[in-house]
Amino acid sequence: MSPAHQAFLQDLRRVMPDKRIYTDPLSTLAYGTDASFYRLRPQIVSKVDSEAEVAALLRLARLHRVAVTFRAAGTSLSGQAVSDSVLVLLGDGFNHGQVLDGGARIRLKPGMIGSHANAMLAPFGRKIGPDPASINTAKIGGIAANNSSGMCCGTRDNSYHTLHSLRVLLLLDGAALDTADAASVAAFRESHADLLDGLAQLSRELAGDPQLAERVRRKYRLKNTTGYGINALLDFADPVDMLAHLMIGSEGTLGFISEITFHTVIEHPYKASALVWFDDLASCCHAVSALSAARDAGGVSAVELIDSRSLRAVQGKPGLPDFLHRPVGPDSACLLIELRAESEARLDACSAQIDALLAGFQPKVSSGFSRDARECETYWALRKGLFPAVGAARPTGTTVVIEDVAFPVPQLADGVARLSALFDKHGYHEALLFGHALDGNLHFVFAPGFESPAEVARYDAFMQDVSDLVAGEYDGSLKAEHGTGRNVAPFVRQEWGDAAWHIMRRIKALFDPDGLLNPGVIITDNDRLHLENLKPMPAADDLVDRCTECGFCEPACPSHGLTLSPRQRIVAWRRIRQLERDGGGAAELAALKAGYRYRAIDTCAATGMCATRCPVGINTGLLMKKLQGPSKRPALAGFAARHMRWMTAAARTGLKLAHLAGTQRLNALTRRQPGERKIIPLVPASLPRAAAPLRETGGEGEPVALFISCVNRALAEGEGGESVAAHAVSLLRRAGFAPVYPSGHEGLCCGQPFASANAAGALAFSQVSLNHALLQASGDGRHPVYLDNSPCAARVKQAQAEGLLDPRLQLFDAAGFLAEKVLPRLSIVRRLPQLALHIPCSATAMGAADSLKRLAASCCDELTVPDIACCGFAGDKGFTMPELNAHSLRRLKPALPETCRHGVSMSRTCQIGLTEHGGIPYASIEALLDFCTDPSGPP
Repeated sequence: MSPAHQAFLQDLRRVMPDKRIYTDPLSTLAYGTDASFYRLRPQIVSKVDSEAEVAALLRLARLHRVAVTFRAAGTSLSGQAVSDSVLVLLGDGFNHGQVLDGGARIRLKPGMIGSHANAMLAPFGRKIGPDPASINTAKIGGIAANNSSGMCCGTRDNSYHTLHSLRVLLLLDGAALDTADAASVAAFRESHADLLDGLAQLSRELAGDPQLAERVRRKYRLKNTTGYGINALLDFADPVDMLAHLMIGSEGTLGFISEITFHTVIEHPYKASALVWFDDLASCCHAVSALSAARDAGGVSAVELIDSRSLRAVQGKPGLPDFLHRPVGPDSACLLIELRAESEARLDACSAQIDALLAGFQPKVSSGFSRDARECETYWALRKGLFPAVGAARPTGTTVVIEDVAFPVPQLADGVARLSALFDKHGYHEALLFGHALDGNLHFVFAPGFESPAEVARYDAFMQDVSDLVAGEYDGSLKAEHGTGRNVAPFVRQEWGDAAWHIMRRIKALFDPDGLLNPGVIITDNDRLHLENLKPMPAADDLVDRCTECGFCEPACPSHGLTLSPRQRIVAWRRIRQLERDGGGAAELAALKAGYRYRAIDTCAATGMCATRCPVGINTGLLMKKLQGPSKRPALAGFAARHMRWMTAAARTGLKLAHLAGTQRLNALTRRQPGERKIIPLVPASLPRAAAPLRETGGEGEPVALFISCVNRALAEGEGGESVAAHAVSLLRRAGFAPVYPSGHEGLCCGQPFASANAAGALAFSQVSLNHALLQASGDGRHPVYLDNSPCAARVKQAQAEGLLDPRLQLFDAAGFLAEKVLPRLSIVRRLPQLALHIPCSATAMGAADSLKRLAASCCDELTVPDIACCGFAGDKGFTMPELNAHSLRRLKPALPETCRHGVSMSRTCQIGLTEHGGIPYASIEALLDFCTDPSGPP
């Protein structure tokens, strides 16, 4: 660490808690990567939680002359969120939002995920304008700082055009400007007159050059994020407005956006999608021009162009329409079109209008506009499958580059053909081309390797040719929506020319004369910057080698922000394996390994939710389980598998003793600090009571085998001691079923505890026993099997998919069976006014989320579903590593309405943590449905 950074660090520790400052090798490595193909390793990583901390940090950066880079989600694709100096992360203090004016506006902190903002707006039929593909991961700060757009927002609804106001902190002195506050604006005009005068002067100079001014206006009618948004100098007369709009797309090089208010846009509820195949690229692109002209009148919200390379890449993938498997010619192309409208009648009219328009361009085949959600999803699966088609198939050691350019729409066909020719010229035969055709915006994905100087030179030659083509021949945009970053910074001058380039340099100098904010990004004099600090992608393990480090997995990971995320686990493991192979860096290797066990392996919930968000389906939990090694106590696991009846009886006895001793007292005695090892697991204050003996089954009706998991045989539902089985039996009998327990059910186990512990022998025994008992109880598969606890149901279904359980077994998770076979036979006789629902990760993995949501919604007037992909209880980790559960649920209570008094889930262990951290009791879906459908129950 340099002397300047040492002095900065010493002062920083006086204004921020040390626990949010990281300098250790594992942290700096883990945070030193974003979704791009660049890596810089920061000397200091700091997680800020308030504007005051940011202001203090900026003052110290200026004092010690150290560079600062801000990061939101790290989904940046062009290297704008990496640093070799000070990297500043957004903490939970910046994750807030407020809906204003009945949804017409929304005020957001920069740490909120874009899709969470849309969830806040959904009840009002509104959404934010920007709609990047990364919206489920990208945060508002990054969306605004990159002027991100997407498939539907075009150039009209991006951050620039939907900006109402913002609050920004400047490096010059840490001062804040709130453009919505008249007093703040007045004070800023006085204190920063030189800055505002400088912007006014630049505005006059630009307006005084009519030819350049017209070119600027024309270029911003395209999607364009190359350089600074100097259209702000023309679009506004007040330098304060210019400043606010220059911050949009500035990529953290001018200041820190601490709050932003957007005008929102309508989210039309009626949608239809169609796939249209052309054998002639020119006709396809002429159709795009016509669709663009009919955009408003025809309700056209998105048009995605998919070229012949992309069509060939996805052929043979399951779930796609049959006509996509036809022969693909060199000029074949497809358009994926989405229409949106405010009513069904309007959607009918739009569909007819666009069908007639397309017929004039003689497409080879069209699916027609469908409103069926599942059918439309198969269409969009084509578009979504393009990135994985390259990312999953690339050779180990290569990376994935996703670039985006924009051509004037009339030149779109020529642009597609010319770009395709460049792929062939430079040998990138795996490259795919697709894009947001309405805006002339094309994305191309390819997999270069940077392992040798020759490969780096090949990439450089390709980029030079792309720049000459797009910026030189067509005067298009080298960066349409992904931000300039490091990859295109050396080409900004070529695209814009000297006059505009010098205006941009002067803007940077006005805000950041010492070049301390995100140096090298947007503005650089280094014409080889795009070839420096290229990210290595060494082989680590077949389970994760396809990872592109995009970060899409992170919001689903309960340990993200506590220890490491799936992306960071892979980054660190790649480096460890590289150091082991190379035989160097002994000190670094030791430091990485020292922290890896707890921060990567032990605190991984291993629920696989990362795979549900990963574009190439990587389950990092499988690698962590592999690194965990085989069970350290196989004999004990084997004993437990063979004596499960005794184990559950012992658990019930332990629960009774705990309640006699007092759970609050035991909770205080067993608390621990994160990472602290204790022999005795944590006793939650909300520890359930011991379950009563299972209720008798049988009776008249359709037979159903009822498997009650060991956790529900041990833990009671509520304070009365009844188990989930009591509610399940009650529901099933009232719905006309005759439930029966499998023979020896008290000794059965799904095997999940043994699978988690890598106890192969115990797992095999438990599944053989379960298979025999379920076959017998179901009449060799003639009758359905009801699996009550979500994680257990997922384990049993997985075992059947792996061939370990008889394929004749008709296995139903609780939500699926209740929604499909029980609820239709019963009537809801009482509803709760408000209800909070947690969808366990296992329910998501099984595809049971919609059924669970439908059941919960039928039982209440208002349903709240906080976006918590995994609660982090993860079997017994809620007891042995409670910090994981606490961290994952830290935002649960604030997400619940103040008047909400009831919660529901379908995992008993999840319910323990949810009750503990949500402040309201969480019940099983069986208990809720039993209460709401029992006419003899209490009112």
